Amino acid sequence: MDASFVALETRNSPMHIGSILIYNPETAPGGFVRFKDILSFIESRLQLSTTMRQRLVRVPFDLDYPYWIEDPDFDLEYHVRHVALPEPGDWRQLCIQAARIFARPLDLDRPPWEITVVEGLDNVEGIPKGCYAYITKVHHSAIDGMSGIDLMEATHTLRPDQPPPDTPDNWKPEKLPSPVELLGRSYMSAITNPMKQLEVAAKAAPGLAKALKGLAAKDFDVSTEMIAPKTRFNRKISPHRVVEGVSVPLADIKAIRAAAEGAKVNDVFLAIIGGAMRRYLDDKGELPKKTLTAMAPISVRAKDEKNAMGNQVAAMIAPLGTHIADPVERLAWVHKRTMNSKAMTDALGARNMTEMSKASPALFMALGAQLYSRLSLANRGVGPVFTTVVTNVPGPPIPIYSAGARMESMMGLLCLTDGLGLGHVVQSYTDEATIAFTADREMMPDPEFYRSCIEQSFEELREAGKTVGKSASKPSTETPNKPKAPRKGATKPAEKKRAAPANKKTPAKPAAKKKTGTQGTKGVASRKKAAPKGKGTSKS
Repeated sequence: MDASFVALETRNSPMHIGSILIYNPETAPGGFVRFKDILSFIESRLQLSTTMRQRLVRVPFDLDYPYWIEDPDFDLEYHVRHVALPEPGDWRQLCIQAARIFARPLDLDRPPWEITVVEGLDNVEGIPKGCYAYITKVHHSAIDGMSGIDLMEATHTLRPDQPPPDTPDNWKPEKLPSPVELLGRSYMSAITNPMKQLEVAAKAAPGLAKALKGLAAKDFDVSTEMIAPKTRFNRKISPHRVVEGVSVPLADIKAIRAAAEGAKVNDVFLAIIGGAMRRYLDDKGELPKKTLTAMAPISVRAKDEKNAMGNQVAAMIAPLGTHIADPVERLAWVHKRTMNSKAMTDALGARNMTEMSKASPALFMALGAQLYSRLSLANRGVGPVFTTVVTNVPGPPIPIYSAGARMESMMGLLCLTDGLGLGHVVQSYTDEATIAFTADREMMPDPEFYRSCIEQSFEELREAGKTVGKSASKPSTETPNKPKAPRKGATKPAEKKRAAPANKKTPAKPAAKKKTGTQGTKGVASRKKAAPKGKGTSKS
């Protein structure tokens, strides 16, 4: 799976993931952080991360998977850069800068990560003056969502004054293996690969039998709605990107769950994104009658693999309910279908699904990935079975710090590939929830409109959830266990339908401003949210 991200790497499809992280230096010594303080802080904690000093070495002709080695030419200042936004330094400019940085491929002859420190954010609404941002990029071959959290732990502390590790750094660089050595390794892998395939088949057989048994017992169903119709986001992508995001209270996301019995936080995020995609495509006159779907990654990383490099994920197909206008009905439907998908994934065994990818011959996988891109198969109707990606990465429930500065907000960024021109990352951090998206600029020339679609979809569900909650909590005045007799000749009243969503041409309601400034005694600043509603677009 890690190797597949290397094989899929092209100029138009750099396969890295990342974040926009915003920091408030008021908690740092002297209330100020210099660039050299950030370099010194990261350098003192490099030993906590396996990823940061390892680079890829590819085998000639891709006859085997690439190898990781300790980089003999590691240079921290190459990986940590420093820029500033021009005046006025607002949210739109930050997103433009993030989109441009994120569109550039990483140098795979070096450890595949970068952090760009961005100053000049004084006019980003909702955050204090003096804040700065990290725009991070890490190649997907090195991390998945959960190992990305481990990388965050290596570059952050739980206290602003936490000292560096007191253990010695015993890291040692390695020499680059020669092509002959790499070909020798590939020969041994080719000999052992048939045995690996037999081992994987033996592990997968019980899961396949369980899945067939569950299908026969109707524990889950396999329906045509699992395969999505093609949209504007499912064709060959360009090298250009747009990024945007919405920040909402995490408490509101949790409260919306009450609108549908049994619904989870992830169901709420899926229903919000389903409503947003419905609005966006309906405005373009391109809304399919059939529901769109999302690929939702599932971590299968064991506790003892917490700091291991690479990807330990399986995937679940989650229908988004874009064919349903009513937000509460959509949430209930999404919950029902995700339960079905989870039952199917559990029957097959998520870990087995991941293990199966390890038996793929490297040469055939690399050739297949390159042919898919070079023949523009995504434009010829050969696309993924899902419309978009929605990955849920839970963040820290308490504030964390980097170089003494408190993180104010975090938003995730995703890699795109041919056939997949729109991806979403939903994250939580303390009391904030963010829904961020990365899209191809040619497919989404108006990211500010899609952002407003997300906002309106969230507001619809929040208001509908309040209505359902009030109805559920309203005490009954009727005598228990004594049903009323209907009036003679009375007819059953027609069931009231919920109001349809706001007209697609209606502009988004302005979001309530988040608290800023101080609270209580002087000098105790309140935490402020980044990326409030109404922020600008980003185009690279």
